[in-house]
Amino acid sequence: MGSLSANTSTISQSTATPIQGEPGRRGFWALIATQFQGAFSDNILRNLLLSMIVGMQMKAADREMFISVVTFLFSVPFLILSMPGGWLADRFSKRRITIWTKGMEFGSMLLATAGLMNHQLWLSLGALTLVASQAALFGPSKYGLLPELLPEKSLSWGNGVIELGTFLAIIVGTVAGAGMGERFQDHEQYAGYVLLGLSVLGFVTSLGIDRVPAAAPGKPFRVNIVGDLWKQIGIMRLNRALFLAVLGNTYFWFLGSLLFSTIVVYGPDVLHVGQTKTGYLNAMLAVGIGLGSMAAGWISDNKIEYGLIPLGSIGMTCTGFALGITPHGMVGSAILLGMLGGANPAVCAELPM
Repeated sequence: MGSLSANTSTISQSTATPIQGEPGRRGFWALIATQFQGAFSDNILRNLLLSMIVGMQMKAADREMFISVVTFLFSVPFLILSMPGGWLADRFSKRRITIWTKGMEFGSMLLATAGLMNHQLWLSLGALTLVASQAALFGPSKYGLLPELLPEKSLSWGNGVIELGTFLAIIVGTVAGAGMGERFQDHEQYAGYVLLGLSVLGFVTSLGIDRVPAAAPGKPFRVNIVGDLWKQIGIMRLNRALFLAVLGNTYFWFLGSLLFSTIVVYGPDVLHVGQTKTGYLNAMLAVGIGLGSMAAGWISDNKIEYGLIPLGSIGMTCTGFALGITPHGMVGSAILLGMLGGANPAVCAELPM
C-alpha cells in the first residue's frame, strides 16, 4: 500500500542524482529486513484482532461489521497519509523518515499492548490505525530508497526482492496472528510483548540503511492533498507506461484487500474451519504473490517489461471468477488462491521506480 505516492514521489526526485550501488550491499538488505519486520508485525496485529473478533461468538451481522471496521481503519490512513508521506520522502532523507516511522511504530505497539492487556478492543483498533499510519508514511520512502541504493539495471530485481520479502512477511504474519489469537486467548497481551520486541528489532535494522541526502529539501508542503494528487496524476499521464502501471498496482491492492476481508469469513462460514486454517488460505494467496513477484523480476532480467502488467491483471480476474463460480474444499480453495496471487507478478515487480 502507498505505492501510488511512492511512484509520484520518485517522479519528483527524478532530477536528483541517485546513489549508485551494487545488488547485495548492506544498506539494501537493511531496508529489506526493516520492511519485512514492518509487514510481519502489521499482519500479526491485524490478524490477531480479526481472530479475536471471530472468536467473540457475536451475531454474524455484528461480526462482519467489526471485520469491516478493521479493514477500514487499516486502509484509510493510506488514502490520507500517502501523499504527505511522499512529501516527507522528498523533503527529508528517506533513511531519516524510515527511522522516525519505526519510532512511531514502537509507540503504536505500546498502545496495542495496553489494549490487549485490558481487553479494550477499541483501544487496540486505535493502535491498528496508528500502525497503518506509520506504514503509509514509510511507504514512499521505502520505494524511493530503491533507486538510491541500486543501479537502474537492478531495479526490477530489487522490486522483486522487496515484494517477495513483503509477502513472505504477510504469509508468516497472517498465520502467526491467527495462531496467537487461538493460543493466547484471554492472554493476548503476550502477543503485544512480541510485537514490542519486533518493533525494537525493526528500529535497529533501520539504522543500517545507507545515509542518503534529501531529494528536494526545499519542497513546499501542499495542504490541498486532493489537488496535489490530481496534479501528480496529470504528471503520470504524460508517461503512458507509468500511468498504466500505477492503475494496475491500484487494482491489485484493491482486489487483495477485498479478498483478505472475504477470506476471514469464508473459512469459518463456508469451509467450516478455524482461524488458524483460515490464516493458511490468506497465506496461500501471499505465497502466490511472492513467487509471482520474484518470477517477474527474473523474467524481466535487466529491463522493465511493461507487457506483463495487463497479463497479470487479466490472470487475477479470470482466476477470481473460477474461485467464485465453482464450489471448492480447503485444498482446492488454497490452490486457486495461490494461482490468483501468482497471476499478479508484473503488477508490482514491473513498476518503474
